[in-house]
Amino acid sequence: MKKALLTASIHPHFTAFHFPLIDLLHENGYEVHIAAKAVPEKEPLQRLTDRTEAFYDIDFDRSPLSKKNIAAYKALKKLIDEGEYDVVHCNTPVVGILSRLAARKVRKKGTKVIYTAHGFHFYKGASKLNWLVFYPIEKICGTLFTDCIITIGDEDESRAKRLKLCKTVRRIHGVGVDAAKYTDTDEETKNGLRKEYGFGEADVLCLCTGELNANKNQKLLVNSLQYLKESCPDFKIIFAGAGDSEEELKALIKQHGVENSAKLLGYRTDVDRLLKICDFVASASYREGLPVNIIEGMFSKKAAVVTHNRGHDELVAQNESGIFVPTDDPKQCASAFEKLYKDKTMRLSMGEKAYERAQIYSSEKVKKELEEIYKEIIFNK
Repeated sequence: MKKALLTASIHPHFTAFHFPLIDLLHENGYEVHIAAKAVPEKEPLQRLTDRTEAFYDIDFDRSPLSKKNIAAYKALKKLIDEGEYDVVHCNTPVVGILSRLAARKVRKKGTKVIYTAHGFHFYKGASKLNWLVFYPIEKICGTLFTDCIITIGDEDESRAKRLKLCKTVRRIHGVGVDAAKYTDTDEETKNGLRKEYGFGEADVLCLCTGELNANKNQKLLVNSLQYLKESCPDFKIIFAGAGDSEEELKALIKQHGVENSAKLLGYRTDVDRLLKICDFVASASYREGLPVNIIEGMFSKKAAVVTHNRGHDELVAQNESGIFVPTDDPKQCASAFEKLYKDKTMRLSMGEKAYERAQIYSSEKVKKELEEIYKEIIFNK
């Protein structure tokens, strides 16, 4: 049987983004093996091992300077050299580099190597250090050790082609979202779910989904709440996610006295149900590739309050499907929240527009795009 190895930094990357690809490979007669660091405290590993034939726990580190990656590279190279894989499909920046370097030998024997760029670190507005470190490495790996680079956003596709990062550059619309899972709901069901989660019918709820970290910039959203105590007494932000910024956010919530307006729920697997009880969504990230959390909100017919970055800019239309705010101005963020809080008609209209824009990002559409790429690079060879 033909075999494919998929690699990424941590195993939740696959449960979050790559079930359409795993299904596609199985449908075409491939065994699917995964190499990633197991972090079961963030996501049950069983969800992934139930869908694949083999899982290899390799202690990758996201930092390109970490000494851990020396041992990780050796383990990965041994796996690739002995695995007799027909295709190695790698993801995430550091592991994408390690995988392509480790696959140099087998690629000469016919193994195809694909890299999905979920967001180049050298982007418009990125630091000079990012360009100095990641661009030359990607240029070398892309041109010498990669059969195809897959991009998921407009800016990255344009940059990869302009800079000639690889002979073959292809585009898919994100990683695919199960459209049927993120449907709108009627008021009766919505209110029933709200009661179950401990919220009232009069509450206006905003959902922010994602890892709690510096890049996601959730502190902007928390800081905005101090300006909404009187004008928006029933407004609440629900944070679904865990991470390094949790204690900082708890301190900010206490400092502003907004314990009743900000709810930290921790890591969740019920985002689809949380979206059903919410009125709109928010994301304050400095950097995004093509954020799944916003696409999920779009399929749920939710307006969005977002900051400017390449992913948000591609998904959200200003004053049509959402409102853009600066990354460092909690007063402007509060103003956007207040507009949506007070204007239900605006929320619903923006939600409908968001839903219309979401259709090209469904799992079904992305799976078809992946299939066309694999037919070109892998299946027909």
